[in-house]
Amino acid sequence: MQLDADLEKPNLSETLASSLREMIVVGRLTPGARINEVHLCASLGVSRTPLREALMRLVAEGAVVSKARFGFYVSELTLSEFEQTYAIRQLLDPEALRLAGLPTDKQLARLVAMNEKLSQTSDPASIIARDNAWHLELVSSCPNRILIGLIEQFIDRGRRYELALMRERRNVERTLRDHDDILTALQQGDLNRACESLRINMESGKEPIRRWLKELQITQPNETQGVIK
Repeated sequence: MQLDADLEKPNLSETLASSLREMIVVGRLTPGARINEVHLCASLGVSRTPLREALMRLVAEGAVVSKARFGFYVSELTLSEFEQTYAIRQLLDPEALRLAGLPTDKQLARLVAMNEKLSQTSDPASIIARDNAWHLELVSSCPNRILIGLIEQFIDRGRRYELALMRERRNVERTLRDHDDILTALQQGDLNRACESLRINMESGKEPIRRWLKELQITQPNETQGVIK
């Protein structure tokens, strides 16, 4: 599958984008701070062009803001943005699956294989990439391509929040169990139960991320003052 092959061979800007997301999550790039491109190029050992490409990826995700004549700034991690993003995914994904209908045996086999590969992955950024690929494969037969486009947009927007989620293995295991529940319902021909299991999957990641955002406010009160809104 081409998508899976792409996951195996990320280009430099994708690798840099993953590194920058991690730096945001662990607090090395603090919310609201201006990004020093010269310093980052030196510390990461890269030239300005791939770094700019990575930063523009994060701009598209909402993780970074570009200000004309001033450069790039780290966006604030907010509870309100996270809550709204996840609430919309809980509506979009089950509806896309409902419209897609029951998958073929070949599609089911592909989903099972992708979930197995996800279970063998340990790097948080790769876990997120494989999880997102799994969800897009799940709804790939949806005839409403605008709906799929919206899901892709919200996947990008939620990526920096999910990085905090997938750093803990117990959350990855919960994700895998949720995927198994969805697959079991589909294998049994129960589309309604699969859609409900997908909604639950969207819900299950919310509380760990909520806790992390609140801890971030406590542990970094000076740098992130006003972040939790």
